[in-house]
Amino acid sequence: MGTMGLALPWKARISSMPRERGTRVEPSEHFAGGPSPAVVNALSEDAALAAACRSGDLRAYERLYAMHGARMKNLARNVLGNPIDAEDAVQETFLKVQRSIASFRGQSSFATWTYRILINTCYDARRSRLRKKEVANHDSEETPRHEPRAPGAHPALRMALERALAKLTQHQRDVFLLYEVEGFRHAEIARMLEMTEAASKNTLFQAKKNLRQMLEPPRSSAAEAR
Repeated sequence: MGTMGLALPWKARISSMPRERGTRVEPSEHFAGGPSPAVVNALSEDAALAAACRSGDLRAYERLYAMHGARMKNLARNVLGNPIDAEDAVQETFLKVQRSIASFRGQSSFATWTYRILINTCYDARRSRLRKKEVANHDSEETPRHEPRAPGAHPALRMALERALAKLTQHQRDVFLLYEVEGFRHAEIARMLEMTEAASKNTLFQAKKNLRQMLEPPRSSAAEAR
């Protein structure tokens, strides 16, 4: 089984130091206790977009794609391993959103609901691909596709990271990709993967711990003797 072709928009580096939080957009609260204007505007736009899609406004779906399409493709590619399957998964997701928009109850943001459909679509595609591989003749195994190198990542380090990620459990790999690569918060990941927020945090901790163990060079006997 080949390694995943990661579309990593980050420098492939696993550190044992606490993660720098500056690049993640977290909800901020005013001292008065209310949400910031940016959060209010984002929530209002999300609700308006959901309402427009529910009413059948095709321009709203175009807006949804313009806002999230590229990020959805990147996420799907990281989960599925190649851009062709990722493109198919994103297209199928938008069809499912259009067909099931009436079931959206607003219990999460419209964007989170859409990404949850994408994740489930990727899971379905992955299971289907595994079933096909099980019945296929070993001589007709698919030739691994050559993927573009991740920007800013050294080829050897990128390959080592891909191999290490492939050895994680499915949940560990998905939580790691959603949090570290795609920048989702644990609350969002919990809703997408139908787990608790605490479980998301614990899964990420275990994933990073396992990755460090696989990627850190072995200690020499001389160093251990000190």
